[in-house]
Parts: sequence; structure tokens; C-alpha cells
Amino acid sequence: MAAEHSVGFEPADRLAEDRESVRRRFWRKLKRVAAHLPFAEDLLAAYYCAFDRQTPRHVQAALLGAIAYFILPFDFVADVMPVLGFADDAAVLATAIRMVSGHITNEHRQAARAVLKRGVDEASAEAEA
Repeated sequence: MAAEHSVGFEPADRLAEDRESVRRRFWRKLKRVAAHLPFAEDLLAAYYCAFDRQTPRHVQAALLGAIAYFILPFDFVADVMPVLGFADDAAVLATAIRMVSGHITNEHRQAARAVLKRGVDEASAEAEA
């Protein structure tokens, strides 16, 4: 992946290169924390955009880096801290989305809403099958 489209946090950048690992680990973490994420819909839309075959590679790289940062077990602000825990994840995701916003389509957003409506547990089971 191109360095100019990375998160700039080496562990996340390395993880982003392994798309299948990102996919598996994303759903596991999302199941654990979805109820606490005010940006869950944006995160899911970014996920669907990152794994869409029509999305340009540089956009996939930026989004996968942000998603990889979200799923890492460590980051700059611990996720277990109330309110502030996901602030850094939200900032990284917001920056990536701002960079590539024209590529996140209505279809990606609709898929995100559908997952949230039917439940992350069910969607995660389908994704892991």
C-alpha cells in the first residue's frame, strides 16, 4: 500500500496490509463495542467502501489503515476509558473519511444502516461464515 495513504502509525499500517485479518478482527471488535460507538455507521460505511472491489486502491489503503487502527488492541487513548476511549479512533476515521468521502457511496451507507438495524451479532456471523 502506498505510504502517502497510510495512517502514519506503523502497527496499523502493517495490519492494514492483511485484508483478511482486518476483516475478521473488525467484526470481533465491533461486536464488543458497537453499543458504545457514536460513529458506528460511519465506521461500517468505511468498512464496506474499503472492501468494495469498485473502490480505488488508494482509497482502500486509507480506509483499511483507519480500520486497522480501530481494531488494534492498543492505541493512543485506551478504548476502555469512558467517553474519551474512542476519541482517537474517531479522529483517525474522520480524517480518512474526509480524504476519501467522494468514494463512500449511498450503497455503503445503506449497508451500514442495515447492519445496525438487524444487529451487529447477526451481521458478524454472516461475515465470518
